Amino acid sequence: MKFNEDSRVKIPSILHLIQLGYRYLSLKDTTWDTSTNIFTDIFYPQLKKINTNLSQKEAERFYNEVSLTLENEDLGRAFYKKLIDQSGIKLIDFENFDNNSFHVVTELPYEKDEDNFRPDIILLINGMPLVFIEVKKPNNRNGIKDEHERMQRRFKNKKFRKFINLTQLMVFSNNMPYSDNDTQMLEGAFYSTTNYKKPIFNYFREEETFDLNKILSPVSEEVENFVLKDTNLISIKNSKEFASNKNPNSATNSISTSLFQKERLQFILQYAFAYVEEENGLEKHVMRYPQIFATKAIENKLENGVKKGIIWHTQGSGKTALAYFNVKHLTDYYQKKNIIPKFYFIVDRIDLLNQAAKEFTSRGLTVYKISSREAFTKDIKSTNVIHNNSGKAEITAVNIQKFKDDPDVIKNNDYNLSVQRIFFLDEVHRSYNPKGSFLANLELADKHSIKIGLTGTPLLGKEYNSKTLFGDYIHKYYYNLSIKDGYTLRLIREEIETKYKLTLQETLEKIKVLEGDADKKKIYSHHKFVEPMLNYIIQDLEKARISMDDHTIGGMVVCDSSDQAKMMQDIFDEKYAIKPETYFQQAAEDPEQYGHKKIADSKVNKATVILHDVGTKQERKDWVDDFKAGKIDLLFVYNMLLTGFDAKRLKKLYIGRKIKSHNLLQTLTRVNRTYKNHKYGFVVDFADIQKEFDKTNQDYFNELQSELGDEMQHYSNLFKSAEEITKEIEEIKDVIFKFDTNNAEVFSQQISEINDRTEIREIAKVLNNSKELYNLIRLSGNYELLEKLDFRKLAILSRLTNDRLALINTKLALENNLETNNILNTALEDVIFAFTKVKEEEMVLADELKDVLGKTREMLGGNFDQKDPIFISLREELERLFKKKNLSEVSKEEMEANIKALNEIYDAAKKLERENQLLKAKYDYDAKYARIHKRLIEKDPLTDNERKLFEALKGLKAEVDNEILQNAKILENESYVEKMMMRLVINQFKNKQNININATDVKRINNILVKEYINEYNGVA
Repeated sequence: MKFNEDSRVKIPSILHLIQLGYRYLSLKDTTWDTSTNIFTDIFYPQLKKINTNLSQKEAERFYNEVSLTLENEDLGRAFYKKLIDQSGIKLIDFENFDNNSFHVVTELPYEKDEDNFRPDIILLINGMPLVFIEVKKPNNRNGIKDEHERMQRRFKNKKFRKFINLTQLMVFSNNMPYSDNDTQMLEGAFYSTTNYKKPIFNYFREEETFDLNKILSPVSEEVENFVLKDTNLISIKNSKEFASNKNPNSATNSISTSLFQKERLQFILQYAFAYVEEENGLEKHVMRYPQIFATKAIENKLENGVKKGIIWHTQGSGKTALAYFNVKHLTDYYQKKNIIPKFYFIVDRIDLLNQAAKEFTSRGLTVYKISSREAFTKDIKSTNVIHNNSGKAEITAVNIQKFKDDPDVIKNNDYNLSVQRIFFLDEVHRSYNPKGSFLANLELADKHSIKIGLTGTPLLGKEYNSKTLFGDYIHKYYYNLSIKDGYTLRLIREEIETKYKLTLQETLEKIKVLEGDADKKKIYSHHKFVEPMLNYIIQDLEKARISMDDHTIGGMVVCDSSDQAKMMQDIFDEKYAIKPETYFQQAAEDPEQYGHKKIADSKVNKATVILHDVGTKQERKDWVDDFKAGKIDLLFVYNMLLTGFDAKRLKKLYIGRKIKSHNLLQTLTRVNRTYKNHKYGFVVDFADIQKEFDKTNQDYFNELQSELGDEMQHYSNLFKSAEEITKEIEEIKDVIFKFDTNNAEVFSQQISEINDRTEIREIAKVLNNSKELYNLIRLSGNYELLEKLDFRKLAILSRLTNDRLALINTKLALENNLETNNILNTALEDVIFAFTKVKEEEMVLADELKDVLGKTREMLGGNFDQKDPIFISLREELERLFKKKNLSEVSKEEMEANIKALNEIYDAAKKLERENQLLKAKYDYDAKYARIHKRLIEKDPLTDNERKLFEALKGLKAEVDNEILQNAKILENESYVEKMMMRLVINQFKNKQNININATDVKRINNILVKEYINEYNGVA
């Protein structure tokens, strides 16, 4: 019996889809248009069925129009407009969804020229392949991640444009339940829409309870036999495993039920997609599952006569996008009742109005802004629902601050039954005081209006709270799921270093003596206090950029006062805002420091203060946009940008003042947005802020607990605690317990005996985590935790384990013809030599090419000096030669030319290796000194006499090695090593070998020398 992904997942899933109402179609018995993969034998009859009186000729003409739209470089936007259009010729009947046809096929080839792929399962609606499902067996190697990466490569291939533009929804599943600790989306069933770059994969957690007896129709034995026979899997029919895998509650079948039962699919196709003009180009978004269920919950409330309520979705979960999707959905909802809806988005700050307007516009909505009493009065009394002449969907954005003190601004006694006003009130945790005038004005404006409040942190106070003002919760989505779903990040609260705390405290005392009983805010904005605080922030952000290996992250400082923010800006401009000419001067004086790209990129040299009285509105908007775009490194703020400000690259938040009540979580979550591969947002707690920080946290949690009971635990997941770090340390100890972790060589021998990739990957995972924990512990200030493990040794063991894992991956890649990334170790081996040509001569040539390729790779792979310019040029030539991976179709002449080029690279590599080995032998086979020797003669040679250089380095080697031999631990103290080696360098070169070198030369030699020894000690190649 076959027991693979086909028998275990694919066939049971097809049978489940048949139960959901899809008819199985054998590709052996039908035809389709291979240029689009549309099944025209189904498409034409269905088109004429749902568009009565449409002739065959008109249907064919319309099909050609549809096919033409699929040629566009628009992610299928033009096609999607046709797909959901119900005013002209309809591709889908959304009014009577059962009037459409639904089929399921398997292994439909998506091909253009020589490129092709075959999704496991394809769903056809009216003959159009709008959905596909890729499945893997449970516990497959690399989980579902490989499928994500494979699809990403396909999406970038322009030959598949038509298919990508046509496809609306995709599911990827290895038929496993979601793992709570899975940050890589390896296990489970995920859904996505298309993207030319990188598809975004989403979890789907069903919130409704289905009666499967009503939803699923039994599959007849005749149909099941037909499917098994058509897929050549008759042998599995009576197996117990097959019976088990038909379970409707399996991961793949569950997500199919959630997404592809007809009512759900109708909703998704019609309302769940948005084309968004992002800064880096057009993207297509699909509703996240909490947005789907919130939208359905709103409809349910309206159906039951409820006209107000709150959407409580955690910050960063897409509340503005939710409002956009509901404009689409509620427009149709009310039009079916012969009512025209008019939409408003209410904010309480002008910057939030502009931000919301930008988000709506990027999604294709027309935005009408209101920022005066008169305009609002006129608009609210008008029965017109749109202001634009094109008839496009519209939303009116309103800033409530313009009306807060004028209770008589609105008196609208006329009520038009054909118009329904819908107010989305943003951030209903603030500015909506019942003692003020706005709520009264809003009620007077239209007593029949729908009011939907949006918040991530509702007010829970006893005097008045969000529920009292705006009604019960319509839908809730908390941090625990948002973090699990990858929509937001956990936060790590960092203590500032004890030494710095003391310094800052001493500075405060001195200022108090000088200033006497001065106002506290004045003291905290004093130059002598602000400068060391700013120094710490700059250094911390630069260190973070290096440790996170991402120079694009930005920071924001929440200052104690606007005066402190201005002082920070002044000091920054004076001290850190490096002009280009200054930078180049410093680079010339210290080429090692400033010439190092990672260090240079991490420099913080652009900052801006954002205050209401600094700059014009337009200038402040431009500064904020520049920060989001990465043109500004650091923001200094006081009250602005603490709420409603979204910048994904903001990953370091420096809190310099006390923040209370619901404002706390709003402020903290400025750094919780997902960005690249970052796992956390960081909150740096300053100068005696911690007590208030903890108190505010606890006060909010206590309020939350009294209101929600057990829901309080959801918010406790926001921060990673010392207890959690300790637990992870214990897990590391458990995993590495059976290995010798004191002796790295013995450890290396032990893991070399392991050939199980899963076991090695688990060891690598915990050891790699140890490096992350090391940084987190140092940042958090819990230094006592550093004593629990030898993190320096674990870093070495981590590298050894990753090397072992890479080797196993290489072997598996060669065995399975998988593509890999490393050009020297494996990427060349993914060349496919399974020639389809039959001439013996060509087979011989293929073998010769493979042999030359193997020995060339081996020769270059063994080179100990991969920074050598000659080595780099050879590697680049090799990459150029083989950047076309599939060589199975090259001609005899091309193959001979490749063999000749390869032999030339091999000969050059062999010559380089021979010279390297001779030089290494002169230094007693010490590779690092051979590298040092080469670096010192490659550019700006220190001396014309290479023999003298050798003698100086050989003497230096003896002296340095002797120092280290006496005390190897000195290499843990880099500053001591630098001073010690500087002394020895001067002694050897100047005094003993009489080589005329200046201070810059000494520094250059010393930097190279220190780096080689430190890297060697830390196990870095």
